Amino acid sequence: MTTECGKTVAVTVRLGEDRHISASITPEDRMRVSRFLVLVLAAVLVTAGCTREPELSLDKAVAELRKDAQRFEADDVFKNPLVKLKILQRPDKDIPCGEGKFKRVLRLTADDERKDADVDGHLDLAERLMQTTLDQVMGYEVEYDFDQLDALEGRFIHGNKKIGVTVDVHVAPESPTWRLRAETACLAR
Repeated sequence: MTTECGKTVAVTVRLGEDRHISASITPEDRMRVSRFLVLVLAAVLVTAGCTREPELSLDKAVAELRKDAQRFEADDVFKNPLVKLKILQRPDKDIPCGEGKFKRVLRLTADDERKDADVDGHLDLAERLMQTTLDQVMGYEVEYDFDQLDALEGRFIHGNKKIGVTVDVHVAPESPTWRLRAETACLAR
């Protein structure tokens, strides 16, 4: 609601039953308020433009998935022959997943041989190692699931990249310790 008393404009905005904001704007302040509103509007528009999601492309997602395979092969932990890294499926073939859409898949296994009978400790270390690798080396946003703490049958890790790649890892108490499946989103060529 706006009322004018001579040359001063009073503005009251109701926010609820007992809440409101009131401001009085004199002719001298009108220019300052106008400038402030223009700056706020410009900041909102710039921020809205910066938060756009990147346009997903099958080529970019496949390139990222190929880099992930190379990163695993070059990683200090996973290149150790004792870890027995095996790439079961490289992201080389299009898999139809909709009308005119395709995805690519990377599947691999690796093993961290258990040193003692402590299954929970072994799973904890293997889970943390994979989460750290996915997050810090591969650039995935890893989701942490605290409901599966101390689950002796295994742990699951899920992560994604904004470029259109998701990863799921089963951390198992038996060999192979890590069973990873990463895939692109279902995208047009």
